[in-house]
Amino acid sequence: MTDPHVASHEQGAVATRPSTGLLSRVNAPIARLGMYLSVTGLLVIVAIVFYQVFGRYVLNSSPTWTENLALVLILYVTLIGAAVGVRDAGHIGMDSLLVMVPDHVREKIELVIHVLVGVFGVAMAYNGWILGASVGTVKIPNLGLPEVIRYVPLIASGLLIVSFSIEHIIALVRGEEVVPSWN
Repeated sequence: MTDPHVASHEQGAVATRPSTGLLSRVNAPIARLGMYLSVTGLLVIVAIVFYQVFGRYVLNSSPTWTENLALVLILYVTLIGAAVGVRDAGHIGMDSLLVMVPDHVREKIELVIHVLVGVFGVAMAYNGWILGASVGTVKIPNLGLPEVIRYVPLIASGLLIVSFSIEHIIALVRGEEVVPSWN
């Protein structure tokens, strides 16, 4: 998948400069931390599943907490990773269509896309809050943790998506480009 800014540069258009605004300076380390936490969470999931399999087939005594903890961690890994993907343009896009339209039209379409993604982030955060509040007193079996922890990544991811979308909108209006966190 190609970045529309890079694609427009390849077609001879003027390249955009990196975004240096306050929101970019705040969001970049947050996104980088999100990537590190998601990768760490993925490694912990692998260790938990390995322990589950080891306990079941070698020790003949399967730990009861491993499945529920792995499921909770999957929520954190995928939702925080998805938010970082929004900032770093790692989400699904139709770049091949965008590079065929003139720059001024492409920028308007990108603006609409970022606004819609931001609205989706608001919906995620709001509904995650409502769902989390509805299960506040329920405990996760075999973990003893409140069920609400399953909804924390939905809320956090939604808020991050909103922040990252606003960053993209500001950068687009200024004629700047959001530099991915891994750079």
